[in-house]
Amino acid sequence: MPTATRLAELRGLLPVAKTIAYADPQAVYRQLRAEWGEVAPVELEPGINGWLVMGHEELSFIVRNERLFAKSSVHWREYAEGLLKPDSPLMPFMFPRPNAWMTDGEEHRRVRAPLDEAVNGLRLRQVSRQVTEVCDALIGEFAAKGEADLLSQYALMIPTVVIGRMLGLDLETALEMHQAQMAMFAINENSHAAAARFEEILFSLVMARKAAPADDMTSVIVHHANMASDEERMQAMVVLISAAAQGTMSWIAQVLALMLTDARFSGRMRGGRLGTDDALDEVLWRDPPTANLPARFALRDTVLAGQAIEKGDALILGFTAANADPRVHGDDQWGELGNRSHLAFSAGPHMCPAHVPARLIVRTAVDAALHQLPGLRLTVPAEELPRLESPWTRSPATLPVTFTARVRHRAVQPSN
Repeated sequence: MPTATRLAELRGLLPVAKTIAYADPQAVYRQLRAEWGEVAPVELEPGINGWLVMGHEELSFIVRNERLFAKSSVHWREYAEGLLKPDSPLMPFMFPRPNAWMTDGEEHRRVRAPLDEAVNGLRLRQVSRQVTEVCDALIGEFAAKGEADLLSQYALMIPTVVIGRMLGLDLETALEMHQAQMAMFAINENSHAAAARFEEILFSLVMARKAAPADDMTSVIVHHANMASDEERMQAMVVLISAAAQGTMSWIAQVLALMLTDARFSGRMRGGRLGTDDALDEVLWRDPPTANLPARFALRDTVLAGQAIEKGDALILGFTAANADPRVHGDDQWGELGNRSHLAFSAGPHMCPAHVPARLIVRTAVDAALHQLPGLRLTVPAEELPRLESPWTRSPATLPVTFTARVRHRAVQPSN
């Protein structure tokens, strides 16, 4: 493999919005493309190399080709050779586990079936009512103040509360689980401990539902015939939460950030020329919640976009870069409205199973904020909007806004 471009450098440019460059990850990808093409060498951590796949065609080929690119990291050369420490910050995302994220073929289909059944069993009308109730309650807490942080007070809380209810978690535990998940995504010295706490919370929930089933998604998974052990049950929950809560929060925040920072797009929406789903899809194309996703592992030597990929190499799926691949876009950005051939939910056997309920939650949340918070404005310049420090997920770290405060009318007292 050629001398690696450090992923630490890429990570630094993606989340920390101190300059315009940090707010524009595509500048990083353009630089990498100019030097390497659609597949660029990166360093995942000191001494551990991989590839960042930035081409739409190349990424689509990888995720649909299980015979050449495996999801299980038992095929990862550096892992097999013992070059990674047990407390590596890559552990939560790239070490082998018996779940639908880390398996292939028949084993993947076996452990994914409980997730599909749990998601497909959701009653979408009930989900819509619950999300609407949660949005209304959250907005009601700050509507009279005329200011809020739409990340911590809204975008974060909606999936935490709604998905927590779906799983059977109380609010305090759901918030703690989210905090542990955020620490995992940061990829630093705290990631290992955060992953342990994240799994501890879910294992406790699994054991509680194993003893006493309830009307929730956790019970569907725990008592599914395909689940062979408590570890598999817990790992199924890890996949479900990782795919649901963080991604949904980031999607809500990204859409609201688009509305608050892109005057052309906001103007077209407020003028009725675009709808909320157009905004949702624009984010999935332009700045998807999952920016980069680990990983696929080459099962034999091959060539990809002119790069010599060796057996055992790790390939990181660069969704944000691939969605901006100039080979799949025309010159008219507005002419592509309604196009959903983006890779934000991946594709192939590991495609996200919850994209329909996720879209419902995000659409409801965005509509509620736009309709109930008139005069919504960001209180910091767009280029100074801070971003979460993670190479994997893309989201503002805060969304400070002002709006027209909701007036609380006093009851009229009868005159004497």
